[in-house]
Amino acid sequence: MFGIQSKRDLTTELQSQIPILRPSIHARRANIVVKFQDLYGFTVEGNVDDVNVLNEVREKVRNQGRVWWALEASKGANWYLQPDTLLTGDGIVSKTSLKISALSNAITLKRLIRKGIPPVLRPKVWFSLSGAAKKKSTVPESYYGDLTKAVDGMVTPATRQIDHDLPRTFPGHPWLDTPEGHAALRRVLVGYSFRDSDVGYCQGLNYVAALLLLVMKTEEDAFWMLAVLLENVLVRDCYTTNLSGCHVEQRVFKDLLAQKCPRIATHLDDMGFDVSLVATEWFLCLFSKSLPSETTLRVWDVLFYEGAKVLFHAALAIFKMKENELLMAHQVGDVINIIQTTSHQLFDPDELLTVAFEKIGSMTTNTISKQRKKQEPAVMAELDQRLRRLNSLKESGKST
Repeated sequence: MFGIQSKRDLTTELQSQIPILRPSIHARRANIVVKFQDLYGFTVEGNVDDVNVLNEVREKVRNQGRVWWALEASKGANWYLQPDTLLTGDGIVSKTSLKISALSNAITLKRLIRKGIPPVLRPKVWFSLSGAAKKKSTVPESYYGDLTKAVDGMVTPATRQIDHDLPRTFPGHPWLDTPEGHAALRRVLVGYSFRDSDVGYCQGLNYVAALLLLVMKTEEDAFWMLAVLLENVLVRDCYTTNLSGCHVEQRVFKDLLAQKCPRIATHLDDMGFDVSLVATEWFLCLFSKSLPSETTLRVWDVLFYEGAKVLFHAALAIFKMKENELLMAHQVGDVINIIQTTSHQLFDPDELLTVAFEKIGSMTTNTISKQRKKQEPAVMAELDQRLRRLNSLKESGKST
């Protein structure tokens, strides 16, 4: 699989995974667009300034790696897996009678994760802190292998849609867009479609599962990360047939935009711009199609520890970062172009996350849950009305 390396000293591995990008002298002089591969094999286009930003980001990753190694040396290996260091979705310590050292660990861990998990540690940290390891431990060791064997060759609407989407999932990637990559991604998606028939398969999950495969290195770990994501981290109905959960998230996001960025929200409402035009893909694909991969994974670092509220933080930050430009736009197409260009060029994760957590302000999981409950009745009524209209049209068609 792309990115798999032999076991070796973690510090050495970290250095080898993060090479310095070196544009040619001609490219530097002409400031022309250059192409290069990021850490996960995706081809990135940018100018020399973008390359410089990426090199600065990679140096930060190296420094962050040194911090993690130092903590492992002083606190012990896997110190972040101790029960006393775990937080709730709002970053609140989950035990009431913690020692000062445990509280210190919890605060340190939250801060470290927001600054980014080193790529070489990311699979282990995600798998443990997300709850995927615990979920896997509740079933027989052979669960994934038995599942993939049992469903091999079965044909369902979900498997047909998966087969249709495989070639369209990150085309051109050096591993994902190969027979081996397609086969691995198919097994993960088909396996999950049988595990949870309510979800089955929804377009968008192919991009999420593909990125999980690149990070986790093994199909089985990617499968369990997908399971914990859909069953514990995200809103339950985000990927069901009627996408009711996704519709709720869009309404919640619109309300939050009005609260956190009122000038932008008012301006967009006046021109008739619906934020779902850009935000639907963000919430279905978890930014995997919109942000550079290294930035997406920094958002996911927080997602798997603090919960789905980070998706709202990141979405609001993208709008906030371009507030002045958006206020000057008067066409829907111009707004879409500003937002898409901004997100595609966010090579520095810290630029996004600093705005997301420092300028957007606090949002608790409890507050967002209340917003969801407030929006659910309207969404369900709208979906019910839409279904009735569809059924009425079908009946009319039969009678003619």
